[in-house]
Amino acid sequence: MSKRSSLAALVAASVLMLPGFAAAADCPLSNAVYADRDGTYQLKFSPLNSDAAAASNQFKMTMKDSKAVLDGYVMPSEDPARTIGMVMFNCPEGDATGADLDACTIWQGPVYGVDDKGAIDNLPGEKSNAVASIVLPAIGPALRDSSILGEGKQAVAPWDVFSFKECVK
Repeated sequence: MSKRSSLAALVAASVLMLPGFAAAADCPLSNAVYADRDGTYQLKFSPLNSDAAAASNQFKMTMKDSKAVLDGYVMPSEDPARTIGMVMFNCPEGDATGADLDACTIWQGPVYGVDDKGAIDNLPGEKSNAVASIVLPAIGPALRDSSILGEGKQAVAPWDVFSFKECVK
């Protein structure tokens, strides 16, 4: 075994021993809470309560020391099969036009789930077990470029990886 693969195995074993890490498998995704590496941002999933919903997951993204709450949705797409997410801020209630939704969408892109062995795949549906980590590629730069991180607001953009923190019933 090379030094590199030995180090990778040691890191993976260390991650598995973190408090709450194994609990991800015992938690439905709809009850999972994830945090970025700095503990500044949090994704809190909640049930959709609809079998007819176009989304497969929904979450609220909150920021430490800020009252701003961003709405997140994850939807399946096809060709290729992928989970696509959107994070929005201050979208209008009720009937909204495409232009309205474009104006309030902060980030849109693929959403990946990472299992406890490090395998990356599409984020599973809300009734599936929570994954160890969730990856929202380039969410940090998107938030930094938005009005949310403006003057007098949150100054730190999140890392793209959010790790399982807890299960909320």
